[in-house]
Amino acid sequence: MTQLILATDDTGGPEIFASVQGEGPSAGMPVAFVRLSRCNLACVWCDTAYTWHFEGDNRPHRGGATFERKANQITLDVADVAERIAAFGQKRLVITGGEPLMQAGPLAEMLEALPDMTVEVETNSTTKAPPRLDIRIDQYNVSPKLAHSGNPAELALIPERLDFYALDPRACFKFVIADPVDLNEVIDLQRRHAIPPARIFLMPEGTDSATLRARMDWLVPLCLDHGYRLSDRLHIHLFGDTRGT
Repeated sequence: MTQLILATDDTGGPEIFASVQGEGPSAGMPVAFVRLSRCNLACVWCDTAYTWHFEGDNRPHRGGATFERKANQITLDVADVAERIAAFGQKRLVITGGEPLMQAGPLAEMLEALPDMTVEVETNSTTKAPPRLDIRIDQYNVSPKLAHSGNPAELALIPERLDFYALDPRACFKFVIADPVDLNEVIDLQRRHAIPPARIFLMPEGTDSATLRARMDWLVPLCLDHGYRLSDRLHIHLFGDTRGT
């Protein structure tokens, strides 16, 4: 039986839940979420470090904590995951992580059991879905990691991958911005990979409402100047920085 490795919620069960999408072009839409475990990058500000920053992982994270793998990962049969998702009765599914495309094969099998779902995948842009999975995906929320993430550019910003997503009309680009100077990297990537400005979202980095609002004060003029779109983080305002929301 094919299996998926998922993150856990606060009860120790799989992080599968229904909520409203908090970010990007679908913000505010009712969706089912499934959060997978494991990531091939290590963002210093990652707000889901429990999906990858396990004991023995010495990559830096500003929170400083590491997580016990056994308590923060759960492995389930694909059919079980699909059944749990379907039980929420939502028409739209967001697959997030971690980096979901690291488990592309089992994901494809899962989506074949959910043929009527509209599917979003949140990816860091370092890999791409094989055909069996790609045909099941309606929207890619692509979040390339800028220098302030702490990831080396040669790992986080792979030119052929960025070109691939820039050419795919299903893909939007969501850049996490912590300082106005981060915009220089966005502009450079947009020009180098011919990303349409209307498919670029600037999203403030932050895990509390005060920080998000303060950064949006200077993000709005940048969006106006460059034709980019603004993404809030609605789930932070609604639920705080918590699992399963």
